Amino acid sequence: MEDHVKKLIEVDKSLVIKLKVLSAFENLSVKALMEKAVVEYVKNKELERFEKLSEEEKEDLGLLLLMQQADTKEFANEDDIFKILDE
Repeated sequence: MEDHVKKLIEVDKSLVIKLKVLSAFENLSVKALMEKAVVEYVKNKELERFEKLSEEEKEDLGLLLLMQQADTKEFANEDDIFKILDE
C-alpha cells in the first residue's frame, strides 16, 4: 500500500482556475495533473543534474544502477570472479 500524506496547501485563485482548465484539456483530475507536473519537474531536474556530472561520475552512477538491479539472491564465489576478471 502506498503512503499518502494529506496536506493542505494555499494556492492563488488564478492558479486553481488554470489547473482546472488544463485538467479539462488533459482529461485528468486536478490532483492527477499536479502529480504529473511534479513527476515531470523532478525528471527534468534529475536530467539537468545528470548532464552536469563528469564522465567518471556518470560511469559510477551507471554501475550503481546496475548493482541495484542485480539479483541479491545469487552469489558467486571469489574464484569465479577472479576468473572472469582475468579474461
